[in-house]
Amino acid sequence: MTSPHNMPDADLQKLDFSRYAEQERRERRRSMWTALGFMSPAIVLVSFFLLYPVAYNVYISFTRWRRFTGFDEWGGLSQYQRLLGNPNFSEAMANTIIWVGVSLVLPVAIGLFIAVMLRGQKMEETAKSIFFLPRILAPTAAGVMWFYVYAPDGVLNSILSLFAAEPVSIGWLYNENTITPSIIVAYLWQTVGLAMVLLLLGLAAVPKDPLEAASVEGATRWQIFRHVTLPLLLPTILVVVILSVLAGFTVFDHIWVMARDFPGKRTLSLTVYMYVEAFDRSSWAYASAIAVVLGVIVLSVTWLQVILQDRIDRMTK
Repeated sequence: MTSPHNMPDADLQKLDFSRYAEQERRERRRSMWTALGFMSPAIVLVSFFLLYPVAYNVYISFTRWRRFTGFDEWGGLSQYQRLLGNPNFSEAMANTIIWVGVSLVLPVAIGLFIAVMLRGQKMEETAKSIFFLPRILAPTAAGVMWFYVYAPDGVLNSILSLFAAEPVSIGWLYNENTITPSIIVAYLWQTVGLAMVLLLLGLAAVPKDPLEAASVEGATRWQIFRHVTLPLLLPTILVVVILSVLAGFTVFDHIWVMARDFPGKRTLSLTVYMYVEAFDRSSWAYASAIAVVLGVIVLSVTWLQVILQDRIDRMTK
C-alpha cells in the first residue's frame, strides 16, 4: 500500500482536498444543527400558534358544522359554493376592493406629499411626531374616538354649527352616503403617519449627487422630483404600498367599532363578514371558507407585489 509520502503530488493534492471538503461538510452540518437548536423554540411556537391554526382552518372550510357535535361531516366544496352564491359575499368583496383602493392610493399620496413638504424643514422632527402620534393608538380606541366625533351631537357637528344659521345634527355614521367616507377619514388619520415616516426615511436615503447634477443642468424642482427623486424612491414607495394594501384587506377595527354593517351592507368588508358569520351566526365552516378566500387573495397580491419589487430593485441598480 502506497504511503502518503510516496504518492505523486497530484494524488496528494486530491487527498488533501477531499479531507478538506469532508471537514467543511461536517462543519456545515454542525452549524445547521446548532442553528436549528437555537431556532427550535421559535419553530415550535410558530407551528403551534400559526401554521396549525391555518391548516385547521382550511380543513374546517371543507366540513359542515353541527352545533352540538362539531365538525363531524365532510362537506367538500359546499361552503365555497354557498359563498359564491351569496350576495353578501359579493357586497363584502366589492367593499373590500374599495378599501384596498383607498389604502393603496390615499395613504401613499398624502404621506408622500407631507414627506416632501417636511423634508429639510426646521420643524421636521416635531411635525413628524405629530403626524405619527395617531399610529400609537389602538385601532379600536381610534374608532371609538371618531364615533363620538361623528355623533349627531358630536364634535364635528358642533364645529359646523358655528358656521351655520341653525344647529347641525348630521348622522354621519347613519347615512349610506356619508358612512364610508367618514370611516375612510378616520382610517387615514391613523395610517398616513406611518407612510409619511417611511417615505421620509426613503427621501433621506436618496443620494445627493444625482440631485446636484440635475440642479446644475438647470432642471426645475418639479423636474428633479419627477425624473430623479421619484425613481430613486420607488423601492420605498413599493414597501409602503405593500403595507397599505395588506392593511386594506384586513381592516376590521375601524369598521366594526364605528359602523359594523350599518346601514345596509355599505360597510360590510370580508373581515367583518367573516366575524359576523363566525361569532354572530355560529357558521364556523362558512366563516373558515371566507378566511381561506381572503388569505388566498392576500397571498396572491403580496406575491405579485414582491415580483414587482424585485424588478424595480433591478431597474434602480
